[in-house]
Amino acid sequence: MADKSMKKRWISLYVENQVGVLSKISGLFSGKSYNLDSLTVGTTEDPTVSRMTIGTVSDDETFEQIKKQLNRMVEVIKVIDFTNMFVRMKEILYIKVFNCSSEDKVELFQIAETFKARVIDYGKDSLLLEFVQTATKNDAVVKLIKEEFGRIEVVRGGSVGIESISMMER
Repeated sequence: MADKSMKKRWISLYVENQVGVLSKISGLFSGKSYNLDSLTVGTTEDPTVSRMTIGTVSDDETFEQIKKQLNRMVEVIKVIDFTNMFVRMKEILYIKVFNCSSEDKVELFQIAETFKARVIDYGKDSLLLEFVQTATKNDAVVKLIKEEFGRIEVVRGGSVGIESISMMER
């Protein structure tokens, strides 16, 4: 019997770089009532091929169905299940902090240093930070900055991942 526990799943697809492919794949998810937590797409070293990284929350049985349905699509070249693989995965996060005092800016520079982030823009009373971390670390920094500084604006890109060469990190 399949494990019915819901958990975060990651899958990577190589797909034909054509108009409508993204729509078809996202349509498969919405048509079957599967939730897309994260979807990132970019062209590979071959301009005719794109790579997608998809995050979803599902049980084992549903995830197997998703993979089977993706494998049946003509535009899908390869499906890679990241579930039991060592993967390097990061997402980009921008946080704009408003109404900053001079002391706030000093503290934000320290937070940026601690989290290996960059201050990419600042004004008289605001600061813009860029983080490239795992989604979990980005969740933590959003929570911290929101609690400490209140008025923020957050923009996140979806996670991208690649199979690790070594077995050091998941």
